Amino acid sequence: MARLAGKRGYAVAVNFRKGEIEARKIVDGIVASGGRAAAIRADVAHEDDVLKLFEAAERELGPIKGLVNNAAITGGFARVEAVSAKAVADVMAVNVTGAILCAREAVRRMSTLRGGTGGAIVNISSRAAHTGAAGEWVHYAASKGAIDSFTIGLAREVATEGIRVNAVAPGLIETELHAANGAPDRLERLAGTIPMRRAGTAEEVAEGVVWLLSAAASYTTGAILEIGGGR
Repeated sequence: MARLAGKRGYAVAVNFRKGEIEARKIVDGIVASGGRAAAIRADVAHEDDVLKLFEAAERELGPIKGLVNNAAITGGFARVEAVSAKAVADVMAVNVTGAILCAREAVRRMSTLRGGTGGAIVNISSRAAHTGAAGEWVHYAASKGAIDSFTIGLAREVATEGIRVNAVAPGLIETELHAANGAPDRLERLAGTIPMRRAGTAEEVAEGVVWLLSAAASYTTGAILEIGGGR
């Protein structure tokens, strides 16, 4: 998402919590291609970090015109009967509270009612919000269901303030998430459940995200764009 946004002319603030090397590699690539980017450390589960993140992004790159709420954790594979209160709290803190806090700061800066010139917010949901992710991570799916509701509500709230709010709901995507959660074979195991019979790529998801950020989606708000191969 960050690479494609940089290629399309956006100045990109790449937020990270632990992956500093990876974030700086992405930023270096954008800058090497003639773009503008900055890597900024912040844990979106903490309000103070969110405030510092937005202040740093404005200071280094200028006024904020768009936000992609991509930070999320799964809480690990577990049936509901085995999930801990801490795991649920951690997932909700990052996936839901973090997204709401970041959106709040974006709205404060972009709303025409507050002197802004408008902008776009894209929340990253998941097809899990609709499949339920039974037997794997229902708690994670529930957090993404909250993101869907938040997307619709915020879109209607700020529709007359120059701000569009949408979500992208990826399905099974080729990333390191599966192996990191202890299921390196998950893509192969579930590929047969997808009508297109394959997992998607991060680049395919990025195309949807950057389209929703762009003026090409000027009449699209409150939408949840499914990028899941038909699953």
